[in-house]
Amino acid sequence: MLHKVLFDTVGSQATRLLMSGGARPTAELESQFKALVQSALAKLDVVSREEFETQQAVLLRTRERLEALEKRVAELEQKP
Repeated sequence: MLHKVLFDTVGSQATRLLMSGGARPTAELESQFKALVQSALAKLDVVSREEFETQQAVLLRTRERLEALEKRVAELEQKP
């Protein structure tokens, strides 16, 4: 629900920005729109692709270590 409200707000601000642009150069509109989108994304609970991939690699290493430890525990339990 919050995301819909946020995107509606961003959409209305973008429309207002584009409608009032009139004689504004395209580069200026582009930079203002980029700032508007970045501001909206900052309010959401998202991470960058780089952070996601880093956490994914950490999770993979952790899973591998856990599996190795589980195997080691199983081996130790088999010994008398």
